[in-house]
Amino acid sequence: MSALPSSGSSPHPSPAHSLSADPATICRLLQQSRTIAVVGLSGDPEKPSWQVARYLQEHGYRIIPVNPRLTEVLGEKAYPDLGSIPEPVDLVDVFRPAADCPAIAEQAVALHARGLWLQSCIISEEAAHIARRAGLAVVMDRCTLVEHRRLGGSTSKRGSGSMP
Repeated sequence: MSALPSSGSSPHPSPAHSLSADPATICRLLQQSRTIAVVGLSGDPEKPSWQVARYLQEHGYRIIPVNPRLTEVLGEKAYPDLGSIPEPVDLVDVFRPAADCPAIAEQAVALHARGLWLQSCIISEEAAHIARRAGLAVVMDRCTLVEHRRLGGSTSKRGSGSMP
């Protein structure tokens, strides 16, 4: 699963980018998150955002679609932006271009999310800085579906599994 590539991304990650893929952070975010806002979630089942969100639902997570062009996706009410969500969100999972990510990070901070996750091929050091400065955990250039599977798919809200 991939998302839109970021502009100016380098094949050689910066130290901050390397830290954003820390296995302990990935595991902790997937274990402790229950509600995931999926920014840029498409209503098209052929799109990676839809496939990832559906997978997350199937593994016990509650997803909240964030897309100003939709009213509902995967049986959940869609919101135009993070600021419109009327309930707590644990993790903000982003399927938007890197240029959009700093503003999304600001909204994630205002929402008091635990983490900001930029999907595969999305790298924004500015967004990471905004989120980390406010105490959010950050993952960039990784897919939640791929990481969840890599960890054995045992990180759902049911809490019955343990991490390898």
